[in-house]
Parts: sequence; structure tokens; C-alpha cells
Amino acid sequence: MAAPVVSSVSPNQGPAVGGTTVTVTGTGFTGATAVRFGTKTATSFTVNSSTQITAVSPSGTGAVNVTVTTSQGTSTQQVPFTYLVAPSLSGLSPAQGPAAGGTTVTVTGTGFTGATAVRFDGIAAPSFTVVSATQITAVTPAHVAGSAAVTVTTPGGTSNPDNPGAYFYYAAPPSLTAVAPASGTTAGGTTVTLTGNDLLAATAVRFDGIAAPSFTVVSATQITAVTPAHAAGSAAVTVTTPGGTSNTLSYIYLSAPTLTSLVPAQGPTHTGTVITLTGANLTTTTGVQFGSTPASFTVVSATQITAVAPAGAAGPVTVTATTPAGTSNGLPYTRRDAPVI
Repeated sequence: MAAPVVSSVSPNQGPAVGGTTVTVTGTGFTGATAVRFGTKTATSFTVNSSTQITAVSPSGTGAVNVTVTTSQGTSTQQVPFTYLVAPSLSGLSPAQGPAAGGTTVTVTGTGFTGATAVRFDGIAAPSFTVVSATQITAVTPAHVAGSAAVTVTTPGGTSNPDNPGAYFYYAAPPSLTAVAPASGTTAGGTTVTLTGNDLLAATAVRFDGIAAPSFTVVSATQITAVTPAHAAGSAAVTVTTPGGTSNTLSYIYLSAPTLTSLVPAQGPTHTGTVITLTGANLTTTTGVQFGSTPASFTVVSATQITAVAPAGAAGPVTVTATTPAGTSNGLPYTRRDAPVI
């Protein structure tokens, strides 16, 4: 009888840690006493027939020849089995995104050729593309908020998930509960406090899609932002973080108040004269002043206020109305001394 002949092995590659079940095809395998991968003996093997053996690869490196030994000798054919290095991850970009998934992540590392899976905490990426041996782009699956170990699997094995650079952080979506103050001038420039949850790492605050010129993340539950200019009316306020975009809250843009007339435009130096102020955008009036002296007042409508003139020295004084949108132009009110008899 002749020595065994090895004609092929399938698969012809596997991870360096071993453990690959390999089908060895050839002739003269009856009574085989050993199957070797290079100089190492197969972890186990089974002679299926005189032409086929299944063997489990031991650990190894590089390309080695597979041989079969029987009582008639050892095969001499050059039939290689290649040990592949397991992939390794070094970084993710971006390293965070929404819990809803859908973020395209660039995975950087080595040994990515032939990748068969990318997983986030064991959950398969819905899609991925092997760009090169050192780069993969993958779309994140949905996941609960928190960190997830990312792994890449190739014929060489699965990357080590304990690498600090192999974690992706799933951020909870932000939410808003309050905006204060809830209104301001159409010119913008009002500092507002946004209250809510999961506001850390905010990347944008918008008013009807218009970016706030500046904002500060105070904590996970609070942001201060400066309003941009906007036409009068309601604007939807949102906050965007790596976790997504929040629900909307309403912020009211108000036109600045204006005054067109005072009736009467003069009165005594003592208090008590009721003055009717006529103008526009007066609904949200928060104060009426005669010079620097505040007056009691009643908002009658968007175009009218009644105010009680405070006491003061004889002579003209400027009357203004203030709302969250600013302070109006001033109109003169003249106090006159009572006649002397």
C-alpha cells in the first residue's frame, strides 16, 4: 500500500487560536494515526473514509502544511492551512449616538479583511462595509441607553471587546419640560433657561430651526440659551444631543411695545389722575413708569392701558410701558402746580 495523499483541505484558513473543523480530502487515509498542521497535532480527528478525514485545527500562526500519517507513511504534498490573526479594534468615530440606532460609525483597527459580522453588545449591525483591512463603516442597531461593546468577526476570530476603544455609548433622547421666560423680543438676545432631561453633550438649541447664537449646558437637566431674532409669534424650541432631538416647547416672540398718545397729557403734581395710554403690543405689559417712578396700571387691550399718575414735581416727565419684549418709546406727561389764589 502507498503512503497517504492529501489533495485539499476545506476550509483552508482559520483563527490562530485553533478550533476550526477542517475536511481533509485525499487517498489512503484508512487507519490514519495522526493529522498534523505543520508540526502540531490536530486537537482531534475522525477518519470518515479512505478519502476523507475531519480534523480540528490546533493553535498556530502563518501558513502550515496539513499532513496525514498512516502505517504506510506520511503525506508529502504541500497543502497549506493559513492561520489568520484575529481582528483588533482601536477606535470608533463617532463613539456615541441615539439609542434608536441608525448612526454610521467608522470602526478603526486591524485584521478586518473578510469580516463577517460587526456587533454591538452581541446585536448585529443592520449593515456594514469593509473599507480596508483597517477600517469598517457600520450602522448601529437600536440599544438601550448606556455603553455597548463593539466586536468585529472575521475568519480569524472575534476582536476583544475589553478594549477601551471598542465601546459605543448609546445616549437617551433629550426631553424638555419648561422654557423660562416663555416670551421675549423679536430682536432676540433674551437669555432663557431650558429645563428637561438628558441634556448633556447638547450640540444645538434651535428656535423654529434657527440656531441659538450661544448656549451653555449647565447640567443634565438645564441649559441656558440666547434667543435668535425671529418674527413675532410662536417658535418651537428643541435641543439636539447625540441621543437625538427633543420634543418641542413653545416660545413666544413679542413685538416691542409702542405708545402713540396719552390722554390727558397733563395733570396735577399730586397722584390720582387716571391716564389712558394708547399704542400697540401692550398685552403683556409688566410696568408703566413716569420717569423712574412706577405707576399702578391696568391692561385694557393690546392697544390700551390705563395708569394712575404718581405724584411728582411740576414739569414734564417721560412715560413708558415695559413688556417682556422691551420698553416702549417715551411720551411726555406734564405736571402743573395747582393755581394759587
